Amino acid sequence: MLRITKTENGKVQGIAGNNPRITAFKGIPFAAPPVGDLRFKAPQPAADWDGVKKCFEFAPISVQDTPGIGGGLYDREWHVDPEIPMSEDCLYLNVWTPSNTGDEKLPVLLWYFGGGFQWGYTAEMEFDGEHLASRGIVVVSVNYRLGLFGFLSHPELTKESPDAPANFGWLDQQAGLKWVRRNIAAFGGDPDRITIAGQSAGGGSVLAQLTNEKNYDDIKGAVIMSGMMRSTGRNDNLFRPFTLEEAEKNGEEFCSFVGAKSIEELRKMDAMTLRDKYGEYAKDHPRMFPINDGAFCDEAPVERFAHGKRAKVPVITGWTADEFIIDGVNTVTRSVRNTLDEAIAAGDKENLYTYCFTPDMPGWDHPGCFHSSDLWFFFETLGKCWRPFEGRHFDLARQMSDYFANFIKTGDPNGTGRDGRPLPVWETYTSDKKEYQRFTRNGAKQAAGYTEDNLKQLTNPYLPSWEYIP
Repeated sequence: MLRITKTENGKVQGIAGNNPRITAFKGIPFAAPPVGDLRFKAPQPAADWDGVKKCFEFAPISVQDTPGIGGGLYDREWHVDPEIPMSEDCLYLNVWTPSNTGDEKLPVLLWYFGGGFQWGYTAEMEFDGEHLASRGIVVVSVNYRLGLFGFLSHPELTKESPDAPANFGWLDQQAGLKWVRRNIAAFGGDPDRITIAGQSAGGGSVLAQLTNEKNYDDIKGAVIMSGMMRSTGRNDNLFRPFTLEEAEKNGEEFCSFVGAKSIEELRKMDAMTLRDKYGEYAKDHPRMFPINDGAFCDEAPVERFAHGKRAKVPVITGWTADEFIIDGVNTVTRSVRNTLDEAIAAGDKENLYTYCFTPDMPGWDHPGCFHSSDLWFFFETLGKCWRPFEGRHFDLARQMSDYFANFIKTGDPNGTGRDGRPLPVWETYTSDKKEYQRFTRNGAKQAAGYTEDNLKQLTNPYLPSWEYIP
């Protein structure tokens, strides 16, 4: 097994997974610590090291609210450990590889976690890459800066770094992608077969990386889970990114709130103090999110996708049945359909696949198919969850993970499963058929096309998911 290998900065040693055929390398630096003068700047190259770095444990998570405090759904689901190490020094990634020699040129999955760009981390238990790696894939998860530290804007920052004035979290992700392209061959991966994937804010991040021209040559496939969202049609700004000017004003107001007269003073303040002040500030002010900064992006990524401005690669995108319901309609469902229709009309000829996740999710809380519930299944990590899953759930997880693995390998989810049997056919989405795959309590089933007239039938918050999907 490949337990020691060499990156561009030095040698790293991994640890055997629960399956000893897999080696996990955790906490590999891919950029310099973004601290001190590097706070609120684009990521810089990591320093070299001597000897062999033991990469046995996850690095500290990005600065954010302490996980696992309270009784909320996600505190029960996976944000369970309030003692998990946290630090501003957080730019590390993790690799799970089945490679024996480092020469196999295996397909690569690069994962971006979600959490509203405010929370989340690669160490979340549902993101364990071992099961996917056992299917012959090199799995990578990349950490990035969040909230204030990842997405502050300010006129001083724009003047200081006009080519990278904001969106530091997205720049971290991009730096991780470039690192993988340069280094993944040492882990047995093929740098010319990288699929990027993510869910929620991670799915939105996939859109951002997919539509950034500097990444076109680095990406061969994309999976956007619950991350393709557009305006609801109401008079709100829920899905409209701030302009640089609007975000700069928000940054100036935050500086005034904490009593910092300059970015230099803000850089000298304690990270945890700033975190807590940001939490107070966010009660009455907008949080800090990715923006249209005129540098990393000058148009909302979902709009660039709709206009055909993206890496021309196959894409899977979908939703869970009970997420973001507005006026009885699943907002992601509508967004996916409208965006793909516009992309096809704009000349997008790549294979597009869509899905709806709609099995029964067990548990005393009767959660329905809540936002993020499909993560347990794509990664086939149900054994780490507290929910009393039954055999059919494990069968569905294996099937979904098989589709995911096939797509990472070939750009097409169809083929055989891990048991050697053909998977149910997953048709491509077209503007006339609008085919999508339903992941139900009884397995994958191809669904007929959906239209504006039956959008409300696709979601119904008052009934169990498996009773109302047509």
